[in-house]
Amino acid sequence: MPLSAYHLRASVAVSDIQKAVAFYEGALGLRALRSGPSATIADGSRVYGSGGGPALNVYQSVTAGKTPATLATWYVDDIDQIVEELSSSGVEFVRYEQLEHDAKGITARAGGGRIAWFQDPDGNTFALEADV
Repeated sequence: MPLSAYHLRASVAVSDIQKAVAFYEGALGLRALRSGPSATIADGSRVYGSGGGPALNVYQSVTAGKTPATLATWYVDDIDQIVEELSSSGVEFVRYEQLEHDAKGITARAGGGRIAWFQDPDGNTFALEADV
């Protein structure tokens, strides 16, 4: 059975769900669609909506940790505006030594367009991308 017919949701492990809620809801402005348990933690997970449907599952786990890989990407129309708004909410954008970044932390994307990366309190990496 092909998986392309089914919705996909990214899942991100965090070490402290309350700290994560402050970041994902406060700094990023995501709306929690529901909360629930994570293993033995009664209120240890959140499902956040983005783009009109459930998109991101954040759950507390002992397996939370840092990864240099990008876990999820938001595709935006105006990357400059979104980076400015997130920066004013306390989000810090990652700068990689091998890439040239502008003053906001945005760099050219391979194949055209622009990209900027940021991390949550556990070091999970996310990106914003725009075609212009």
